[in-house]
Amino acid sequence: MSPRSPGCPQSPLSCLCGSLCVPKDPSDIPVTPRVTLGPLSPSPRPRVSPHVSPRPQEVDIGLAADVGTLQRLPKIVGSQSLVNELAFTARKMMAPEAQSCGLVSRVFPDKAALLRGALAVAAAVAARSPVAVQGTKVNLVYARDHPVPEGLRYVATWNMAMLQTEDILKSVQAALEKRDPESVPFAKL
Repeated sequence: MSPRSPGCPQSPLSCLCGSLCVPKDPSDIPVTPRVTLGPLSPSPRPRVSPHVSPRPQEVDIGLAADVGTLQRLPKIVGSQSLVNELAFTARKMMAPEAQSCGLVSRVFPDKAALLRGALAVAAAVAARSPVAVQGTKVNLVYARDHPVPEGLRYVATWNMAMLQTEDILKSVQAALEKRDPESVPFAKL
């Protein structure tokens, strides 16, 4: 288990800070990438408050990062030298740098704006076919861990199976009628 951030208002058992949250100002309630959308998970890139500095800090307590950070971070950031520096030194990376290297997709000025932005993304995702969203998530994870030709075969097989749902017909009909996905009554998972 990773150490909690200084000033984290949560009890040790309910803390979500993990190894990626180190607030710039301990009086701020930590808002980590994991609170919105996990940076190292198959979910879309997270949104963060400028007070968050993501970093793998296990090296500071005598451990190698053990929850997938060392395996996933190089693929997300695309710079092995940056990942090495962060992992070896536990250097704080402030939100603008995290955005510039692709670790997060957006930086919000405060917690309220971050929550509004995260909820807007969640609403947009929720308006889409649950079958398509789940299939996309599964295929993103598969593509991350396999070569492109294997990923293309996998998604082709997946989509052949999904042709049996009514969501495709409803989506095509809505597109032909120039309606937004929000107006389509998709099937539940």
